[in-house]
Amino acid sequence: MVIGRHRATRITVDLGAIRENIKNEKKRLVGKEMFAVVKADAYGHGAVPVAKACEEAGVDGFCVAVMDEGIQLREAGFTEPILILSMIDPQYLSFLMQYDLAVTAGSLEWLEACGGVWKTLPNRQPLKIHLKVDSGMGRIGFRTPEEVHEAARFLLDEAAFDFEGIFTHFATADEADEKYYQKQAKRFSQAVAALPVRPPYIHVSNSATALWHDAGEIGNMVRYGVALYGLNPSGAALALPYPLKPALSMTSELTQVKEVAAGEGISYGKTYVTETAEWIGTIPIGYADGWLRRMQGFKLLVEGVRCEIIGRICMDQLMIRLPKRFPEGTTVTLVGASGNDAITLEEIAEYADTIHYEVACCFSPRIPRVYRDSAD
Repeated sequence: MVIGRHRATRITVDLGAIRENIKNEKKRLVGKEMFAVVKADAYGHGAVPVAKACEEAGVDGFCVAVMDEGIQLREAGFTEPILILSMIDPQYLSFLMQYDLAVTAGSLEWLEACGGVWKTLPNRQPLKIHLKVDSGMGRIGFRTPEEVHEAARFLLDEAAFDFEGIFTHFATADEADEKYYQKQAKRFSQAVAALPVRPPYIHVSNSATALWHDAGEIGNMVRYGVALYGLNPSGAALALPYPLKPALSMTSELTQVKEVAAGEGISYGKTYVTETAEWIGTIPIGYADGWLRRMQGFKLLVEGVRCEIIGRICMDQLMIRLPKRFPEGTTVTLVGASGNDAITLEEIAEYADTIHYEVACCFSPRIPRVYRDSAD
């Protein structure tokens, strides 16, 4: 998708906030490494600039979701360890070796298939493997200690592999009730105990686990994800051990302001009809930019004043009701501070009945990302 550089809609990312969030968490880490999770274009913030800020803050490595994201980092010059958190098709193993990427293994059958492909490749190097334990997420991974032992034994016996790590992911680490978390932690501990040898990386801590649980006895690496962007993994359900500084804000502008008479419909389907003469402002952002139709009725900030989105959100534009005439070109804040008020991703997520992870990831590449540094 082409980037819309010649319109006013912008996402601004504060790299200083990202570094500050990382440094605050690193102060709490004892004997653990930190990998920054920059999958999904760094949760919509921009993978390469964010990874650079993470590198400057002293992270030890990176986590991505798909191989292409790891290749992007390597081609941008990053030399730190990179772990792909999902399995890949064995036909692409040559890229793992070429770009020195570690990959997740979730089944013995997958490992066996990789071993067969590896033997056919020229210039072979051992593949760095992290075993994934499905301790209760129900996604990819080994379910029992016996399966884990068998997979680890296979890795150790085959020249194709470098057994680099083992990990799991918690389903409820961001909830106050710890029963299921403890059940998963026990299952993972049993899986680790079944290993014939312990690999260099044993990791369970996503942002929520790092913030609210002591997983020190079963992990030596933290996968720091949503918190590095300044977002509370629980939304607002759990209090944070230290302040997180949101990195993302988004603004646009009023492209046209007009007074519309009473009884006029606004946007598709005439879902909003003016009750009196009203000032209507049009803003160049729509659902193609990730500002979804369900946000009708939400209020945006114009010079610190909350103005309701009226009528259905269009693909490229939306309309708001203004309390008075504002000049065309006036800044409209969709995320961030304006005057004495502010809109957070958490507030948007609550209105849209989703989570702030999804809100940030849905913002389209059509919106330019602009980078600043509050530390300067």
